[in-house]
Amino acid sequence: MSVLILAALLSSVTCSSADISASAWGRQHCVSGYCVTLNEGEVTVEAGLCVVIPCSYRTGDGFTPKHIAWYKCEVSEPRCGNPIMIFHTNNSIKVQSGFKARVSFLEPDLSQNNCSIFINKLKQSDSGSYHLRVTGELNGKPDGFSFSPRVTVYVKGFKLKPTVMIPTLTEGQQATLTCTAPDLCSGSVPEITWTWRGAGGTESYITGNSTDYKTENLTDATQSPVSTLTFNPSAKHHNTNVTCKISFTGETITEETSTLNVNYLKEVKIRGVTRVKEHESLNLTCSVESFPLSLIRWSRLSSDTNLKSDSRSATFIILNATTKHAGQYVCTAQYMNNTLKEKVTVRVMWLSNIQNGSGCVLQSQVLTCVCIIEGFPLPTIQWLPLKNNTEYSVITAVSNDTVNSTVSLNVEKHGNITLECVSNNGNEEAKEKFTIHNNSKKYEQPLDLSKGYLKVIVAFLIGTLLTAVVCFLAKKYYRKKQKSSGNLHETLEMDRRQDDPQVYDGSLLEENQTLILNSGPKEVEYADTNLSL
Repeated sequence: MSVLILAALLSSVTCSSADISASAWGRQHCVSGYCVTLNEGEVTVEAGLCVVIPCSYRTGDGFTPKHIAWYKCEVSEPRCGNPIMIFHTNNSIKVQSGFKARVSFLEPDLSQNNCSIFINKLKQSDSGSYHLRVTGELNGKPDGFSFSPRVTVYVKGFKLKPTVMIPTLTEGQQATLTCTAPDLCSGSVPEITWTWRGAGGTESYITGNSTDYKTENLTDATQSPVSTLTFNPSAKHHNTNVTCKISFTGETITEETSTLNVNYLKEVKIRGVTRVKEHESLNLTCSVESFPLSLIRWSRLSSDTNLKSDSRSATFIILNATTKHAGQYVCTAQYMNNTLKEKVTVRVMWLSNIQNGSGCVLQSQVLTCVCIIEGFPLPTIQWLPLKNNTEYSVITAVSNDTVNSTVSLNVEKHGNITLECVSNNGNEEAKEKFTIHNNSKKYEQPLDLSKGYLKVIVAFLIGTLLTAVVCFLAKKYYRKKQKSSGNLHETLEMDRRQDDPQVYDGSLLEENQTLILNSGPKEVEYADTNLSL
């Protein structure tokens, strides 16, 4: 601001005196040995700020200066016929009330010949032409001299705004914001406040640290008040507004609002149902909240094929999901120099029909039924109805996605039987009925009189004869033994070797079938005996 004022003061000069010379203060105007150096140009300043009018003077021989006074005239009065006193070094002399305490003398020692003043807290009514008058004694008599050169000041509406400096903000790293007010004159330190407006629109005040910087040059009595705000930025501060407000007087307020951009990165999130029914749509969305935006890419595990790419979020869609689409998928988020990954497992639910190989086998009144089905999740198998049958067993075997259920039950006392295999995997249901016609006559061996009746009679007679002979010999041997030893408690024992072909081996009848019964009597088994030998 001081540079602007001095530049304006040193810009254009109009001269009316006979003796004009240039200096650091402006141009010198002399009349009869009385000289004043100031800028006659126009100075434009905004309301609420201040203006500095640099000035130096020199009086004629025999004149001793006692006081200095400044007057203001309307710009429309070329000769300043009705001046208003705005300043006097003699405090007992009344000045215009609107300027009292707002106009200061930079150098109280008149011997320094410095007549510079500054006007603080300017109002638009302060616009006008300002000129200097020196009073004192000439050869011991009161006298005074008014200098005709004038400085014109224009005060316009306040438009200057503070300057807000925002460094690069990163979540978790402490940062400092700086607000610099427009250049002001000494004695006009403003009030600086910070306000922050969050996403919800609520405004809150924040306390900052203020520091004032002042210059040492008396002709440039300006300062730049600075306020700093130190805080820890986070994602909640991103895209919110911070305002630095400057209050110069009760009427003059200026502010500057800036938007905060905070670099931050949140975790990768995957939304959507990862378990779908076969032939339904699979819809997965991967997103990550970050600034700057991240590049998101979908791919299948162990494959570099790019399925879908986008910024902020990416949606991966399969309209007709089948078992080939099941597996692991990877969402990769590329954020600046960081790479984040999140995996998800897709499962497709399905259930087959009852598979080939399912069915029932009836052997010796033992019914064995097998039900085979495939699916994911692994299905369960129930056999219906079995509540009226107490002699049955169920064996279930699982291999990969296949379930094999085997039921065995005794059907000797039952007629036609219908068993139903019901399978369910929580998603679908499959069922199939197996009906068995249990006709007991079908499994009896009928007699054939024309072919085998004679052989049966002969075999029966030979068997009866052999049995009688064996019994006779055994009885005779037993009595003989009893007479010789006199032991009445000895029991005849017969050992049968395991390899004896006479011993019945049930495993030979059903080599490849195992029956496990929960309860009930064991089945009576019959064997044909060949007595021809």
